[in-house]
Amino acid sequence: MNITIIAVGKLKEKYLKQGIEEYLKRLGPYTKVQIREVADEKAPENMSDAEMNEVKRKEGERIFSCINQDTYVVTLEISGKMMTSEQFAAKLDKLATYGKSKIAFVIGGSVGISEDVQKRSDLALSISRLTFPHQLMRLILLEQIYRGFRIMRGEPYHK
Repeated sequence: MNITIIAVGKLKEKYLKQGIEEYLKRLGPYTKVQIREVADEKAPENMSDAEMNEVKRKEGERIFSCINQDTYVVTLEISGKMMTSEQFAAKLDKLATYGKSKIAFVIGGSVGISEDVQKRSDLALSISRLTFPHQLMRLILLEQIYRGFRIMRGEPYHK
């Protein structure tokens, strides 16, 4: 299985980079994980709906440039489907079993994900109903992917 995390914006915080590096290292024996950063669109602090949609559209074009035709796309969205860690692990296992070897997780920018990217998504996933900074979401997602592989293999960690 090849997993790509497509994330809008550059990661600047050292502590997040360290955590991400740790989980990428832990995931090495289980799967190949690649992180693709796409530039975030500069936007004013107070945006109109039209400006917000334009930001999402431009970021969406950059996201699409990282997605292949045969990739299973999971968008992280507050209104997406919530799963337990065990359900998430079962979903990863099912995807691998049924030939979906390329999976892309999409983490949008500060204003969210474009409607076009949402339409391309095979699964809208919610990690929580809480809102997290999109930079922190990379670390949380990697931890859940690692937890999922440990659960699939029946290895201790997930309790």
